[in-house]
Amino acid sequence: MPSSVQLFRDQKYHELKGQCIQQRRLFEDPEFPASDGSLFYQSAPPRKVEWKRPKDLCEDPHLFVNGISSHDLHQGILGNCWFVAACSCLALRKRLWQQVIPDFNEQEWDPKSPEKYAGIFRFRFWCFGEWTEVVVDDLLPTMDGKLIYCHSNVKNEFWSALLEKAYAKLAGSYEALDGGSAADAIVDFTGAVAESLDLVQGKYGEVISAQMKLFEDLMKVHRRGGLISCSIAASSGRASEVETEMGLIIGHAYSVTAIRKLRLGERLVFSFKAEKLFMIRLRNPWGKKEWNGAWSDNSEEWKKVSDSERKSLGLTLENDGEFWMTFEDWCKNFTDVDICRIVNTSYFSIHKTWEKKMMHGAWTENSEPLLNRCGGCFDNRETFLQNPQYIFDVKKTEDKVLVSLQQEDRRKYKKEGRGDSIPIGFEIFKVEDNRSYRLHKLTVQERVATSPYINTRTVFLRRILQQGRYALIPTTYHPGITTKFILRLFTDVPSKLRELKADKPRMTCWSLLCGYPCRVTQIKVHSAEGLQKQDRSGGADPYVLVKCENQNVRSPVQHDTTSPVFNTQVIFYKKKMDSPITIQVWNSNILCDQLLGQAVLAASPSDSREQQTLQLRGRGGQEAAEVPGHITIKVFSSDDLAEL
Repeated sequence: MPSSVQLFRDQKYHELKGQCIQQRRLFEDPEFPASDGSLFYQSAPPRKVEWKRPKDLCEDPHLFVNGISSHDLHQGILGNCWFVAACSCLALRKRLWQQVIPDFNEQEWDPKSPEKYAGIFRFRFWCFGEWTEVVVDDLLPTMDGKLIYCHSNVKNEFWSALLEKAYAKLAGSYEALDGGSAADAIVDFTGAVAESLDLVQGKYGEVISAQMKLFEDLMKVHRRGGLISCSIAASSGRASEVETEMGLIIGHAYSVTAIRKLRLGERLVFSFKAEKLFMIRLRNPWGKKEWNGAWSDNSEEWKKVSDSERKSLGLTLENDGEFWMTFEDWCKNFTDVDICRIVNTSYFSIHKTWEKKMMHGAWTENSEPLLNRCGGCFDNRETFLQNPQYIFDVKKTEDKVLVSLQQEDRRKYKKEGRGDSIPIGFEIFKVEDNRSYRLHKLTVQERVATSPYINTRTVFLRRILQQGRYALIPTTYHPGITTKFILRLFTDVPSKLRELKADKPRMTCWSLLCGYPCRVTQIKVHSAEGLQKQDRSGGADPYVLVKCENQNVRSPVQHDTTSPVFNTQVIFYKKKMDSPITIQVWNSNILCDQLLGQAVLAASPSDSREQQTLQLRGRGGQEAAEVPGHITIKVFSSDDLAEL
């Protein structure tokens, strides 16, 4: 359960319920009243809506009837199949839905103590990085005595209708839920990390190797508690909500309820002759309309499967909206998949655990370039670095990194005509190993990753990064657009993600005593070659050490080579203009490291900014004796501390 919970509109469930019981009345929510304003902001329902309580719709209302199941939900007249698909996914995971519906037994109707019922319910959603509790009354929109929006296939079960009402309250109205993304709802239910894949662009229907890798990835996500949904994109030739000849609905969200390898044939004692099929099970939120191709409910293919295998698959031959298909057919017929990973951050787990860091930020506008924080994407070269900047460290030789950038939910702005998500994305640069101040010019930094730029609420990227320090720059696609965001970073070991706020070292009272920097110098040590051989095999284990004044930065060791590629970046803020910068190449030994040579630089702003190769020398200044080897570097210096 979440450790801390925010209260939406500061409504305290227990306090409100206690007041209602004491006054012997049923709760009526003043924050989301039973009125047209809660239903719509633009498009009114076709006929007059009556708000009714569950007790007016059936004799024996319950939150759950025979537990919770993905079959409990049907969509209604609202275009929120994405929400219903997300609820179907949620119903598969007890641990997750119990977070969304807290103390469900306490909230359940108790026929033995009807005086304890107050017509009030509470649900929890993960809103922009924080668990938020939303309170609702049990007045539900109906026509002709029937629920018009999300409802259960059992007349006296109300968890899905009440959950939908709480979600509509969060969004501002029921109409605000018309059109959306299943991934967004799943993130709101779980705090998961969402990734969207384009199956057509990725050629998953054509390339078998990509298809098999995706199957294994999705099976792993599903086994570890993740939630998956999919859809077929509407296009110029295919209208939304139209049925294909294979029985699938275009522009419609389906929940994935199982991913399995199916065995055909019999397992023998000494051999295994069974053929394996890669299968996926889906559910249509309408509770009807199913795939009619191979492996559909009544197809011939199921005759090849033993009764025991059918039983383990939970096969039902009913038009209940749930159906199996081969993974290959799924890749060929669907166009988009949303994968929501429940990233494991527990230290007490048999599965891989991740270190998580989360930052709240915002794109804000200011006419002063150094204070502006909405510079747009990388294409806007003049303003790109006028965005929020974050740095993190990769401590291992290489590490898999997951990055999730999420903008604030804009559904609440729909009634003002500003409800669409803004195109967002981010860039990752390998930067100087000791950078502590904001980037002002891209010189030696290496651009290592670019996320997709799309107008979805969340943008996700997975990358393997080499050891070093990285700058992560989240941006809107166009400059001058302002909104809030949260940034989540998952790594194998702690990354120390933090925001770069200062443009240069701060002037303090100590600066008067100890001096204040007057020059900034960037160095990139690209490589060395021709180093002196250090072992019998003719190799060496070199690393580079860059020193200036009282600071030094050391690169990782490159093993068994006399021509190492370092790609090490360093930045120094020098207090004395004439302080030299010394670049030393060392050989790593078990007992005592050995200096292989060095180069000493004056690093003046007038020096060349082109790549240069320098002869290594022994200890001493620039006139010291030459030693075997050269080093290739790039140097930038400026007396403007906010230039680099």
